[in-house]
Amino acid sequence: MNLTIVLEGLQQDLQRLSELGDERSVQVAQRLSDALASNLRLKLFDLLSQVAVELSSKLPSGHIEVRLAGQEPELVFVDSPGESAGVAGEELSARISLRLPESLKSSVEKAAEREGISVNTWLVRAIARAAESRPVHISGKRLSGYAQS
Repeated sequence: MNLTIVLEGLQQDLQRLSELGDERSVQVAQRLSDALASNLRLKLFDLLSQVAVELSSKLPSGHIEVRLAGQEPELVFVDSPGESAGVAGEELSARISLRLPESLKSSVEKAAEREGISVNTWLVRAIARAAESRPVHISGKRLSGYAQS
């Protein structure tokens, strides 16, 4: 998705409108155009993040991520087979009662909502990751998730 083309189009429209006035209008329009460019880019990223969350909530499995390639966003479908069925395609059949402090429960609900999944699915994933025997390495080279401004 090329936001640069959209932003340049808006800047050109503003420039054409400013030419209807005097030299001062042209200067003001140029300053506004420069100031708005980065702000509009951030607002468009925010809009795309909201779109990704909404689309993800309507999918039976997987989710949509907004990824950046340079300054250009890209909507990417990430397939999570068996997401609602538990770990590695296992059927959810075991039950457990879990008592949590209210603050932790709220944090878990917010985390699940951010990812566009149910609290149960979020908890199953978190427990599965924690129970894995292999160590988790964080390289710091990849960023995924949602952003809000």
